[in-house]
Amino acid sequence: MSNKVSDETKEQAIKVAKGIQKKGQTKDQTKLIAQGIEKGIAEYKKQQSKKSRERDKQRKKTMKTQQELKPELSQPKSVNNVVNLLPWGLLVFSWLGFIIYINLV
Repeated sequence: MSNKVSDETKEQAIKVAKGIQKKGQTKDQTKLIAQGIEKGIAEYKKQQSKKSRERDKQRKKTMKTQQELKPELSQPKSVNNVVNLLPWGLLVFSWLGFIIYINLV
């Protein structure tokens, strides 16, 4: 299982290793330190990715439970249909009243 590390991560590791380099330290030692830092960065990214997946799962689970609870909290569908038909019913009623008024006068 070879873990491929991005070039950006390698560059970051080398910069950090050179930044903490001690006087008299060989290039090989610096290279080993950079590899260790590289592994640390890769491990950190894996952990963050895992945490992100867990947060996403938790968020989806929360959303699912909220959706299951929503129908219980909202008004019944029949009431919504009556409310939607009310303006049309009033319009028809007003036109019928107008027609009857015109016929009587």
